[in-house]
Amino acid sequence: MGNLGLYMAATAFLDLNSIDLNQVVANQEEIYQRLPHRYEFMQLDRIVYFNKEEGLAVALREVREDEFWVKGHIPGRPLLPGVLMLETAAHVASYCTQEIRPDDRFLGFGGVENVKFRGVVEPPAKMYFILKMVECRPRRTIGDAQGFVDGKLVFEGRIIGLPF
Repeated sequence: MGNLGLYMAATAFLDLNSIDLNQVVANQEEIYQRLPHRYEFMQLDRIVYFNKEEGLAVALREVREDEFWVKGHIPGRPLLPGVLMLETAAHVASYCTQEIRPDDRFLGFGGVENVKFRGVVEPPAKMYFILKMVECRPRRTIGDAQGFVDGKLVFEGRIIGLPF
């Protein structure tokens, strides 16, 4: 089995118990005034924490039983697709970028790195995304993302954004 049993999950960038998860820094309407996504691709419900100086944000995604993917992504046992976790993390990164360095250009995917899915997410669930900005430049942004459900790390990865 080698070192597989020795690998430990990453430490959270922020202890979620240290902040008010009911706080509303930005509601869905305010988030999507900054981001162009609409309809099924409005992945964020609210930003509950944002620290511009630290480049740190926490966002909530309510995983609902009536979402478009539920019927077909494992009938009888719906699982939030990993690509939607990535998309949601990218929305948090885009929101942070717009708050730190406003820009009228669309911030699209430039890549993802070190992505790991550490657990399943079944509706209904409250999934909290913590994003820590690593780099925020006019030509590229990088943010490290983590996703938690019930206090357990279920997703992590690096999101790279490029303006278009």
